[in-house]
Amino acid sequence: MEQEKLQHLPASCSGDEVAAVLRADGAVIVDSVIAPGYLDELNAELTPWVDQTSPGPDSFSGKNTRRTGALVARSQKCRELVMHPLALGTCKKFLAHATSFQLHLTQVIAIGPGEPAQAIHRDQWAFDFFRFPRGFEVQCNTIWAMTDFTELNGATRVIPGSNRFDDKLRFKEEDTVAGEMTKGSVLFYSGSVYHGGGANRSADTRVGINITYNLSWLRQEENQYLAVPLEVARTLPVELLRLMGYQRGAYALGYVGDLLDPIQIVRPDLPAGIGLSQDGREKLRQSGRELRSSAKS
Repeated sequence: MEQEKLQHLPASCSGDEVAAVLRADGAVIVDSVIAPGYLDELNAELTPWVDQTSPGPDSFSGKNTRRTGALVARSQKCRELVMHPLALGTCKKFLAHATSFQLHLTQVIAIGPGEPAQAIHRDQWAFDFFRFPRGFEVQCNTIWAMTDFTELNGATRVIPGSNRFDDKLRFKEEDTVAGEMTKGSVLFYSGSVYHGGGANRSADTRVGINITYNLSWLRQEENQYLAVPLEVARTLPVELLRLMGYQRGAYALGYVGDLLDPIQIVRPDLPAGIGLSQDGREKLRQSGRELRSSAKS
């Protein structure tokens, strides 16, 4: 079937603009967001870790694909990328129906030459294949191009508009379009859009950094509390710690011990309750009011 092309936006776009296209198409590319010098620094920090990573254990992970995680613990530049204003601005708009969102996973995906196309799937199937209501988004994903993404070297393949399709459908590579983009660009895509890694028919490795965010009341795909040792976590900015999950996800969700704010375990010097946006704090208060009202009725 003939597919529409993915939309491209300029680096000057806002999170609101990205979120609007995500709602319509399920995916969008923002061109040339990261400067070449920054990419060189990222590559220098990540290459030793990627070189140590074994290929995937199965066809879905990719037997000639390396997936390197724990990027918050391993790379200062990746911490900055996790907190990129365009990514966070998009998440705040796209996932605004929840009290807060969190970091879901960090991963370098290096698709080697000869790797076949990945099975077309929805990322939200990670939640035990739960059928979320159509239009209820639970993830906002990014893949940052460390190399050019082309049809030939395995650019991520997407079915634009499939975020509105029924669940558990089956598609082939020819049903998709390649998310071609230049080095330094970023592909935003929802957890509901059908997509998959492309076949690498070139002689070079295609490298991207996959950083995903999800609603804070869902489990993270990458366990940030274990991926980032406590001694490293204690050195990180508060805003990043909150995003990693050291905050309540909703009313009475995620506290520690005697109703402690999670941030107090990592940074006991900080007061409880900081870090949520004004909107998030109001959502928590509203949840509390609703729970108290329900208990009285």
